[in-house]
Amino acid sequence: MPVLYYVRHGETDFNVEGRLQGRRDTSLNARGRQQARACGEILSDLFARGGRSAEDFDYVASPLQRARETMEILRSTLGLDPNSYAVEDRLMEISYGEWEGLTLPEIDARMPGLLAERQRDKWDFAPSGGESYRELAHRIGEWYAAITRDTVVAAHGGGVRALMAMFNVMPRDEATHAHIAQGVVYVFSEGTMARYA
Repeated sequence: MPVLYYVRHGETDFNVEGRLQGRRDTSLNARGRQQARACGEILSDLFARGGRSAEDFDYVASPLQRARETMEILRSTLGLDPNSYAVEDRLMEISYGEWEGLTLPEIDARMPGLLAERQRDKWDFAPSGGESYRELAHRIGEWYAAITRDTVVAAHGGGVRALMAMFNVMPRDEATHAHIAQGVVYVFSEGTMARYA
């Protein structure tokens, strides 16, 4: 099983405001760019400890701008061509449909009761026009099944939660509620997960 070095994109202004981004194509803010550089430094240290170089890995990002910026900054930090990486649509963030761009209090005010319904079953709940974590895990699982080399990924928090459930790091209902930090490298290997900050 290939090892995944998974980086959630750096901070955006939507993150600061508590807005659901989903497929919204937001950019990193200054703190997000610092977090991306920090992830490049963490990866450099992890590779050195494993006796490997940055060139030994495949690199792939979600097509959304915040993930691509993160990948380009971390590759520059590793001394690699910032633009020489693959883009994979199946790594896009979970779609929140009509909830995108809203905060949780705004959703609760406009659609009373739906957030509580989602909290009861985040794995299978999908907002109108959006998708469930089950659907997200299916598409990320398809992508993972096709890769053959250890890979560095720059993508989204939803993907980490889906992988936690897929690899039985924690039960689905716990994984969907897990806090996924920025500026952290999540390493998935042989059904385990380690985090490096």
